Amino acid sequence: MKNQDFTTTIQVAQTPTEAYHTILNVRAWWSGLFGESFEGTSEKLGDEFSFLAGGGVHHTKQKLVELVPDKKVVWQVTAANLSFVDKTDEWNNTRISFDISEESGKTKIVFRHIGLVPEFECYDSCAPAWTQYIQEQLPAALKKATS
Repeated sequence: MKNQDFTTTIQVAQTPTEAYHTILNVRAWWSGLFGESFEGTSEKLGDEFSFLAGGGVHHTKQKLVELVPDKKVVWQVTAANLSFVDKTDEWNNTRISFDISEESGKTKIVFRHIGLVPEFECYDSCAPAWTQYIQEQLPAALKKATS
């Protein structure tokens, strides 16, 4: 069976180390689209942060559960309140994952929101938002961090 988790991939000129550190700085890339705000930290294993967007229509808490320096970052969503859908806790216990590797002289970043599947009511809103954050905001943050 085909994996249905939301996935998107980018390639960037920055090194895997630069990508890794920028990903850990969620404020640098998971912002700039919907009035986002953050509380907490997101850089060491066990760190927790909350994310608020859209004037409160999206509120989640994440915990950093897996770190492989320069290769992998995974947050577990520990609480979710998505007020724009009927099942406001759809994101609960999903995982936000980044796999980082070097490929043909570039850095490949494979983003997956594990558990965010087309059956979710929020998928049609969340998938395009993730695409914007990963395809546009993350590369811009990488360029800014390394310039």
